[in-house]
Amino acid sequence: MDLADLVERARAGDVAAFTVLVGRFRHFAFGYALALVRDFPAAEDVAQEAFLAAWRSLSRLQTPVAFAGWFRGIVGHCAHRALRRRVLATVPLEHAVAVASAEPGPDREAERRERAAAVLAAIEALPAPLREVTVLHYVEERSHREIAAFLGLPATTVNNRLHAARAQLEDRMLTMIKDTLREHRPPDDFPARVGRIVSAQGRVVEARFDPADLPEVLTSLALDGGGGAVTVEIVQRLNDGRVRGIATEPAAVSPGTRVVATGEVLTRPMTEASLAEAVRVLGPRGARQPEFLETGIKVIDLLTPCVAGGTLAIVGGFKVGTIVVVEELTRRLAAGADGVSLFTFFPPGIVDPAAWKRERAEGFGGGSAGSVQTFYFLGERPETDPAAAARLAAFDAVVVLSPAQREAGIYPCVDPLAGRSRALDATIVGAEHAAAAARVREALTTAARLEMAGEGAWSDADRTLVARARRLRRFFGQPFYVAEPYTHRPGTTVLRLETVATVAAILDGTYDDIPETAFNFAGGIAEVLARPRG
Repeated sequence: MDLADLVERARAGDVAAFTVLVGRFRHFAFGYALALVRDFPAAEDVAQEAFLAAWRSLSRLQTPVAFAGWFRGIVGHCAHRALRRRVLATVPLEHAVAVASAEPGPDREAERRERAAAVLAAIEALPAPLREVTVLHYVEERSHREIAAFLGLPATTVNNRLHAARAQLEDRMLTMIKDTLREHRPPDDFPARVGRIVSAQGRVVEARFDPADLPEVLTSLALDGGGGAVTVEIVQRLNDGRVRGIATEPAAVSPGTRVVATGEVLTRPMTEASLAEAVRVLGPRGARQPEFLETGIKVIDLLTPCVAGGTLAIVGGFKVGTIVVVEELTRRLAAGADGVSLFTFFPPGIVDPAAWKRERAEGFGGGSAGSVQTFYFLGERPETDPAAAARLAAFDAVVVLSPAQREAGIYPCVDPLAGRSRALDATIVGAEHAAAAARVREALTTAARLEMAGEGAWSDADRTLVARARRLRRFFGQPFYVAEPYTHRPGTTVLRLETVATVAAILDGTYDDIPETAFNFAGGIAEVLARPRG
């Protein structure tokens, strides 16, 4: 498709067409910005800002074929604005030891910085007209004709300027320039990602993007409306190029509004009002008597049973397998008629968009499927924020993942005492189930208190109770289907009635002669009893 057609379609709001435009001009934008600001990170920022400004102003471009020159002017304006506000932050030298880095070793990084500095110094020494064509040519070896079209110059002028630049630079420096510019070239996903709001219901909005470049959950979208900047916090990715998010200012959001994915990770939990509206709009429709929804996961079915067609809050944390639990529940429940809406909470400061991409590359998408909807939010854990418990009260069931379980080697890392469920009621799960769950909670609570006090003062009855509680804790571990490639253990499903009977038998002393280690990471009791007792 030629340039004029692409511009016309983009002006009409076609996100895919603008994405193609961005792909065609991203290296020109970066190279031109670099020629002006002479700094690699700043050039990326300028190019990002220029694409956003172009998207917002595209309707004012009168002549589509003039896009290149018009866009070059936007890049130049953004670059000069960046130069005007450039202020270098300084900190005491001793603070440098606290700066973490994922870059290569110090020797290689020092060499890389020295080479980049030398290249930038050589480029900066060139006159501005020579500098522009040199950078544009070597960022991705664009042809003279392409560079001429972008700069609005005759191709012969570009050729003459490149020849003059080469004459001022030694062959060795030309090679360094070529290698360094290509090394610092922005990645393919560098351009600002733009989309459009397709629906809005109060604070809850849906936006459409290029399906191949969907923004990550727990990052923000920016849009203009209501007289100022508005943020949309992404809580869900869908498979058809849409994302769902919660707007900070609902009155300013309407279908057709243009948005851009900033890539910025959210840092503060959603407000209580926004969360309440999200649960109301995104959760299941209509109220009904809670019905038990079986998952085959022992600790969840027994102590925090899911509600059919209801909401389940999963309170995650650092390295406790949050996405694995979400993925496992989605796999187990997606084919059901009722399903469940999973609202997963991460504490601020641990979200890493790059980790989301790695998770998906390894098969842990954490996305919605079938009758299961998955949503992601920032939220403090109940043990660190008293208000968190009140926010979680809106959900039918709550599962809390615990670092203490991970340290004990119990997977899934579900804290058996921290969660709750509306379905854990004798009228819903039955008297036997409710009684067994109550006994388990009492035993684990008492055992934890005894272990904290130290076994020096334990009676024989105390020792027996603690031993049975330890068997229970271990029994709540279980292989997952989605983790089979990593655990090399087949996933297991344990029927709720078997779980209820087994935990009651453990507390009654039926398995006192079975070693605690036999209960590690097992499925049903048959697997436990089949293990060696030595």
